[in-house]
Amino acid sequence: MSQLRVLVGCKRVIDYAVKVRVKPDKTGVVKEGVKHSMNPFDEIALEEAVRLKEKQVASEVIAVSCGPQACQETLRTALAMGADRALHVEVSGSEYEGLLPLGVAKILAALVKKEEANLVVLGKQAIDDDCNQTGQMLAALLDWPQATFASAVSVEGEGLAVTREVDGGLENVRLSLPAVVTADLRLNEPRYATLPNIMKSKKKPLAQMTPGDLGVDINPSLTVLSVEDPPVREAGSKVEDVDQLIAKLKDSGVF
Repeated sequence: MSQLRVLVGCKRVIDYAVKVRVKPDKTGVVKEGVKHSMNPFDEIALEEAVRLKEKQVASEVIAVSCGPQACQETLRTALAMGADRALHVEVSGSEYEGLLPLGVAKILAALVKKEEANLVVLGKQAIDDDCNQTGQMLAALLDWPQATFASAVSVEGEGLAVTREVDGGLENVRLSLPAVVTADLRLNEPRYATLPNIMKSKKKPLAQMTPGDLGVDINPSLTVLSVEDPPVREAGSKVEDVDQLIAKLKDSGVF
């Protein structure tokens, strides 16, 4: 089979260790002055793509990020981890705040055609919005087969064998190429970017463009009315024995 050209999504998100705060006006969450990093599931997707190249199955790994100028830091990390080059689709201001999975899927679909990629690997979801929609929407737009929640991926003949994590356990599927795969937590353990590779990444190509350059309309079809903290959980109480527990449950109307 011909070698794969792999496109990998690398979303910049608020770091998983940061406690997220809602803005006072409830229009979103506070992002200014907050540590950001690559979405953890996207790190796993990138690691899998780099491993395919190391096995000489893939010829090129292209990292993509959609968002403000700061996304280039995320892309430089991707380059240091082993991506060959990077594409930054600049979306800023209110457009970025309203960027939805469908808009990202449209951008990725345009890039797939432009770059002639035949495999897209994404994280199964982003830890900021937890939408878990982009991969599925992209597969629909491209009319490609998809394997979501992948915990194992191998190239077999002219296609892929993928083990998926599902509610009932594991499911094994085979896909023809081109295809879309989304990475689950147990697919692999991403490597750290070493200092020499960080230095080398500064010389790797990073191209900039806009959705307009790709002929993509990202106007959102949804409007966020309000973002609020979850209600504070009420404190529990201790009971002396089972009889007291049953009595409390009866009084609360559970029974």
